[in-house]
Amino acid sequence: MPGHLNIMAVYILSEGSGPGSQVPPHLTRILISLLSPGINCTNKTVKGKVIHKGPLVRVEADDFILKTVIKEDDAMQSVCSQKTSINIVIFGALAESFSHRVSPGDVVLLSGFTVGKSPTANKDNLHPCNLQLSGDDACIYVSKQKPPHPRSSLVSKRSSLISAEGSKMVKSPKYTYVRLDELKNESVVNVYGVVVFFKQPFKSRGTDYCSCLKITDQSEHKIGCTIFCERLEDHPKIFQTGDIVRMHRVKVKLYNNSLTLVNTSGFSVVTFHGTVGGAVEPRTSSKTFHFDEDDRRTVEELRSWAASQTLLPSVSAAVPLSAVQPSAYFDLTCQLLAKATVDTTCTLLRVWDGTRCPHPLLKVIVDPNVTEGASSFSKQKESLIANVLVYDNHVEFARQLKPGAFLRIYNLRAILGSSKVPGLTCSQPVEMGHLAFHLHGGTSYGRGIRVLPENSPDVQELKRVMEEFLQDQEDEFTELNDSELVWSTPPEFLDGEAVDCQTVKTCRHQLQPVTLSQVKQSDAGQVHHVRVQLRSYEPHRLHQALKLFCSRCTSIQDIPDDELVAAIFSEASKRSEAYSPPPWVLSGHVDLAGDTSGAQQLSRSVHISTKLMTEGKTDQLIFLMGCSLEETCHLAATYQSIVPVSSSGGQLALLDLSAPLLFRGRKRYYGCKRCSEAALREPSTEGMQMIDEKIIAEALGVQLLQLVLLMKLELQDATDTLDVFLWKHAELFFSVTAEDMSANQEAQNSIHQIMDILCPAEGSMGKRPWLDLCLMAYYTEEDGSTNQTCYQICNTVIVKPSSK
Repeated sequence: MPGHLNIMAVYILSEGSGPGSQVPPHLTRILISLLSPGINCTNKTVKGKVIHKGPLVRVEADDFILKTVIKEDDAMQSVCSQKTSINIVIFGALAESFSHRVSPGDVVLLSGFTVGKSPTANKDNLHPCNLQLSGDDACIYVSKQKPPHPRSSLVSKRSSLISAEGSKMVKSPKYTYVRLDELKNESVVNVYGVVVFFKQPFKSRGTDYCSCLKITDQSEHKIGCTIFCERLEDHPKIFQTGDIVRMHRVKVKLYNNSLTLVNTSGFSVVTFHGTVGGAVEPRTSSKTFHFDEDDRRTVEELRSWAASQTLLPSVSAAVPLSAVQPSAYFDLTCQLLAKATVDTTCTLLRVWDGTRCPHPLLKVIVDPNVTEGASSFSKQKESLIANVLVYDNHVEFARQLKPGAFLRIYNLRAILGSSKVPGLTCSQPVEMGHLAFHLHGGTSYGRGIRVLPENSPDVQELKRVMEEFLQDQEDEFTELNDSELVWSTPPEFLDGEAVDCQTVKTCRHQLQPVTLSQVKQSDAGQVHHVRVQLRSYEPHRLHQALKLFCSRCTSIQDIPDDELVAAIFSEASKRSEAYSPPPWVLSGHVDLAGDTSGAQQLSRSVHISTKLMTEGKTDQLIFLMGCSLEETCHLAATYQSIVPVSSSGGQLALLDLSAPLLFRGRKRYYGCKRCSEAALREPSTEGMQMIDEKIIAEALGVQLLQLVLLMKLELQDATDTLDVFLWKHAELFFSVTAEDMSANQEAQNSIHQIMDILCPAEGSMGKRPWLDLCLMAYYTEEDGSTNQTCYQICNTVIVKPSSK
């Protein structure tokens, strides 16, 4: 299909065209508001703007799930006032391609989907259905949105500059270009080609820099090219495989029985982005060059041909930090924030791409006096910054880089641990579980660094992601900024209207109250009593305060979204491979009632321990296979404990630990991926009347995660402000357990009422109650540094005022 690039059924439409102008004509659009379960979706499409894109979740080695939300935001939605935002669940390679190719703000057209019931409709208030895309029939057509003002001016300026320079282009005779299968030894030719391999320019043994690349064209012949130029600017500006290169005056030489191209006198080169439908903008350092409509046509023909071939990887080697995996080699597009010399063979680059790495990142301690660029950043931005260690022949080029530059780093290595970091001293503990990024010496596999121009499509995409992060930060602190005028008044004037204290300290410390200013000046490891008011807190959506905590590795993670969990169950239920159950189980079936009266009953596979069967405990634990999340929750009301399973490699196996390990009534139990050695084993119940979650988890080799409450509070008194955490003693503070809050509406309402009293949405600060708190100060350990002190509220209980 002309005008788009097909990568794993994600079609990027030509620039300037909407997502309805280049799709097959037999497809017809249906409004989101008209979707319902069971509707015939054959040859139907749904259109909307991406307003949320979730993380890419790996279910198995080559299997992924991603959740996104689109909103119908054009004129067609005016015909109906119903909900026009809907959850989309994408499976497999399509999910991976969507993660890399689509951004929030893009407009998408979906086809080949199925409609299901959304398990999160009551919580997120979106459409009661969701759309699921998987398999060969699923397609996504994407209309990329231009970067917002003022960034987009960079592109328009560049385009006008190209137009203005058109008058400077040399009006020379038409050039003749030779196909790569027609090259003759010792001839000097002009050629076009698609780059299938390249190395960034590197210093040769003489005074020149050397570039190596391999190109092909419609003849499918692949030809190597070796270019020697003294100036880096004269080398091809190649950013990725698939780029188009045009070379004038190259000589054909026979080397090792193969033809190769080398530059000669008068050599010139121009490169273009290889994306179908992208702007045809020449990259060259020459101020005068020939370029006409024939050249434009040649570039577009090569783009379309390359997109239809398998000579390029289906998934780009470029990976965002949010998708990096340990031990992987990858290309990183990023912005340089700061750099520092570690030693004579190593330079540190501090970079970010606007996304958050899912793994803890290595901190590299360097002297601030040798750092070029900012030496510190906000807490939020610091968590997104990666430290890249550049070695050997790349050091010289790295030292010439300027903070603020946009880079592509090729063949970067992600390595767990810091034992081999240069300059590691006793001031920096070894962080074996933290991820480090190394650019090793040499040029193998195209290893190197390239500065990208700001008008590059990749840089424009990078800026958009970064701006979304900055906008999120701005939105997060808007409420605080709005209160700046109130807080410009000296805090002492707020005392007049204070509400009675609403807290009681349960500790036995005999301490005099101190101010927040005194707390900040004290050393860590101490306990303080303070009298303060609550200025703000986060998260404001209190269900987001529920986290999963591992007592073994002390990691904290979010509770998986129901939409994502439902997708994992759906994917597992589709597996139909033969399997052999372990010898200790008895297999059978359990019936599920149909959706309507008289409907055919559904049957699902169930496995029971033979030992439990002989002990008459068949209702205490079953292993359930082939059920959806909704069906599993329904059966959890009948059976005391349900462990969902699926077939994998011809054996019965547990689901990925992104899904719940165990269902007990309305409660779900999750396992820690890092600390578990999960395997399907028979629980030992000898001498036990009842089987609980601990017995089951221990038998299955799973480290259970504990539900906890985690909040961040900003306190203030007349002297200062202080950020503190409410975590280990949060249940004592609210007199509500995390488990109750997760399943009990009354417990949720109780916490909402408390926070409304402590931090009312409206009214002056003077109307907020004064709180007597016990604070514990401690050093942080997660970031490998003891320079920062954190604070927790401990041994304190909220007392709600009695109703009058």
